[in-house]
Amino acid sequence: MYSRRDFGKLALAAFPVAHALASKIDSKINGVQIGAQTYSFRDRSLDDAIAAMKEIGLGECELFMGHVEPKGLRGGALRNWRLTTPLSFFSNIRKKFDNAGIELYAYTLNFSDRFSDQELDRGFQMTKALGTDKITTSTTLTCAKRLAPFAEKYNVKVAMHGHDDTSDPNQFAGPETFAKALEMSPQFYINLDIGHFTAAGYDPVSYIEQQHAKIIALHIKDRKKNHGPNMPFGKADTPIRQVLQLLKANSYAIPANIEYEYGTPGMDTVAEVRKCFEYCKNALA
Repeated sequence: MYSRRDFGKLALAAFPVAHALASKIDSKINGVQIGAQTYSFRDRSLDDAIAAMKEIGLGECELFMGHVEPKGLRGGALRNWRLTTPLSFFSNIRKKFDNAGIELYAYTLNFSDRFSDQELDRGFQMTKALGTDKITTSTTLTCAKRLAPFAEKYNVKVAMHGHDDTSDPNQFAGPETFAKALEMSPQFYINLDIGHFTAAGYDPVSYIEQQHAKIIALHIKDRKKNHGPNMPFGKADTPIRQVLQLLKANSYAIPANIEYEYGTPGMDTVAEVRKCFEYCKNALA
């Protein structure tokens, strides 16, 4: 039996959780979660990126490693930072997102073939300390083979991010390279960048229909076909509207994260990301 004092303690303990839930930013539009890849705000600090997302009204994100790792470190100095930085550093970053009402959905950590096994392992520890069980990564097939045992050890989903370099068989670009990764581990998934996928000559709508169970995040951008440039939403060849309508019609629980890349130095990042968000809202109306 609980005493009145026990119930009081429980109520006080529950209050911060209830308060956090009450302050959560809701950027789900007609059932589709719209968020941001924080790489969109690469021109500013982590705190300023969080403030920008809050100002725009984006309540979910993938956290770009460039907002976590110190700028300017290279080689052994960066490796040492990864291996020795206390995990509390990463859990404190998670608190910043929680306090802002933004869901930190995944950590974007781009593993390379240069990473030592210790760095790979530490990347999964960082991810867990950030309070997520998902990594999105621009990596290679050869590095992916090394990642598989760590993904299974830590029970973390690793989603491969594709680009449009169809000439390099070690890079993720088309369906056949994603298929090779999915065969390596049940913990491997896809982070489909619909702009790059279009630029590489593929149809993201049909691919999402086929592979939606293995896609855990989309990057939303607009690119021209035939390896063309990034452009403002609605100005190039990527079927953004059709992709978002597909998510809506089929209730696919896949976050659609805006990745702002078409800008040039001097453009107002917050204003441009807000335009991208408005485009997504209109596409889902």
